[in-house]
Amino acid sequence: MLGYQFSQYVPRENNEKSDFERLLKIFLELLGMSGGNVAEAMAWLTNLDNKYQLTDEGYGIGDFFEDLKKKGFLEENPVAGSLSVTPKTGQQIRKNALNEIFGKIRKANAGNHRTAKYGNAGETEPDKRPFQYGDDLGQIAHTDSIRNAQINWGIDNFHLTENDLEVHEKLFLAQTSTVLMIDISHSMILYGEDRITPAKKVAMALAELITQRYPKDTLDVIVFGNDAWQIEIKDLPYLEVGPYHTNTVAGLELAMNLLRRRKNPNKQIFMITDGKPTCIKQGVRYYKNSFGLDKKILNKTLNLATQCKKLHIPITTFMIASDPYLQQFVREFSEANKGKAYFSGLSGLGQLVLEDFDKRRKKQF
Repeated sequence: MLGYQFSQYVPRENNEKSDFERLLKIFLELLGMSGGNVAEAMAWLTNLDNKYQLTDEGYGIGDFFEDLKKKGFLEENPVAGSLSVTPKTGQQIRKNALNEIFGKIRKANAGNHRTAKYGNAGETEPDKRPFQYGDDLGQIAHTDSIRNAQINWGIDNFHLTENDLEVHEKLFLAQTSTVLMIDISHSMILYGEDRITPAKKVAMALAELITQRYPKDTLDVIVFGNDAWQIEIKDLPYLEVGPYHTNTVAGLELAMNLLRRRKNPNKQIFMITDGKPTCIKQGVRYYKNSFGLDKKILNKTLNLATQCKKLHIPITTFMIASDPYLQQFVREFSEANKGKAYFSGLSGLGQLVLEDFDKRRKKQF
């Protein structure tokens, strides 16, 4: 009689990764949390080693530090006595973020987004249709076409005509220009909750996704606090929160200026924030109000959302907060823009961003 015999599960020891690889993953996490401060990240790693015995007598933190320099993750300035990270380090952090945030999602076709339009150039679909003059011969469904010819003419009188041909339908492939806005106001680390680290990871994962799979797309990253400014993708791992208010208006104005320069017809703004707008700039002075929703600030923010709508720039807001009055503000903002809003916990942020970016359609969560 066939059956199954069950026994106690004993997990195997993970011997696949070397000591260096295990420590590197932890070190890169600490490096991002320290804003790129190598000395601070190494001090944290040493403390973790003392507490959790990450190393043994055969390979210690000192050995790991030397390997970081040998393998090109760190650069040492012997004159100034300083340490700095290399581009290789930043790239590895972004790759790790991509695997962590988007790793479980199916692989997308490189460099393109699906639309509802069909065309000769694009991604092959399972749907088929009769051949039409002007269709690319590479689209011909050979098996189906030969089958049609056999049915229409028989085996003895077999020949293939234009009426027998079927072609695979193809989806037109679009290019998209995206601006990612990241809130770096003080509230992103307020009350002991680290909101900036998950936001950075999602931004890094999105940047790496576009670089690897959608090379024809463009991604601009901006941060906003009292003011707004553009940052390079390589600076994302080391982004830090400042003692700022939230000037959403400045972020939107900069995003619109960047998108005006892009020639792609498809443009969009992703905004990751945890709070309400509390600041605008009037000339050289700042108008600030952190006590609730200020009408002066609110109206200017909603006006910009409406302007983006007229320019066909949808704004997708990812709100990392659960306060009812903040959610009401985001709903008003999205209504003015006819965009979308997601209210997410920190753990679900990555999935929401990818679903909205990759599928480019409304989805209930």
